[in-house]
Amino acid sequence: MTKLPAFQKIGVTGKPGSQSAAETVGVLCKQLLASGKQVFMPERNQEFVEDEQVTLVPFKDLGTQCDVVIVVGGDGSMLKTARELVDSRVPLLGVNRGHLGFLTDIRPTQVDSRVPPILDGEYTLENRFLLNAKVYRQDKVIGTSCAVNDVVLYPGEIARMISFELYIDKQFVYSQRSDGLIVSTPTGSTAYALSAGGPIVSPETDNVVLVPMCPHTLTSRPITVSRHRTIDIVVSGATPHSPQLSCDGQEIISLTPGDRIQIKQYPIEMRLVHPLDYDYFEVLRSKLNWGQKL
Repeated sequence: MTKLPAFQKIGVTGKPGSQSAAETVGVLCKQLLASGKQVFMPERNQEFVEDEQVTLVPFKDLGTQCDVVIVVGGDGSMLKTARELVDSRVPLLGVNRGHLGFLTDIRPTQVDSRVPPILDGEYTLENRFLLNAKVYRQDKVIGTSCAVNDVVLYPGEIARMISFELYIDKQFVYSQRSDGLIVSTPTGSTAYALSAGGPIVSPETDNVVLVPMCPHTLTSRPITVSRHRTIDIVVSGATPHSPQLSCDGQEIISLTPGDRIQIKQYPIEMRLVHPLDYDYFEVLRSKLNWGQKL
């Protein structure tokens, strides 16, 4: 197999304040510097820097100055990094210091053995699409964010329901009373959408999944549509409280009755770096404790 271009300028970032991330970042930086790589780290990770050869830069500059960015942490760290750097198209490689780690391929104990071959050109690249959410209030945009996993409409208060209308390409689909609606990418199909009863969607699939959360009508079921569709959600004017919109569980936009949420495919895709032996279904088996071969 022909090698892909090697990576020379390496960005390294981890969850600020995390001792486990700091330990792995330290090991990783020593390895990279010893192999002659240039190492860049965001200023917000200054506490992790132990060698003066590491260059501190503003976080956004990782995307423009680096050939690849290694994210040390869980899926949450990867989601945040992906959203902030997606416009630069810089590839991302994950080292898992979180829980499940669907997006972080390398275990901390594998850094010495698995990272060098990848940086030398033995890897595969995978594109994943994101969603872009805009909130309109009387035809004026009052909030916007992108999401790697999902865009979630929810009541904002415990044990309350929300009423809304769903449109796809301006065609009315249904009105619903429920605990909310999850609009998920294939990447997010193993996250909140899975817990709410949605299907697992293979990453190369060009679909978006809409998963109702505890709908008041038992016939309400997940719907899969093309990622090229435009999804509009209109919050009912009769909603008595202030619902919220969440992007990847990290970016929150407060809503009022009558607001319209428009969700489309984000124009730029994120790029993930995988080891040559990466196997999506092996990841599912190990993370979800599925049965092995008989």
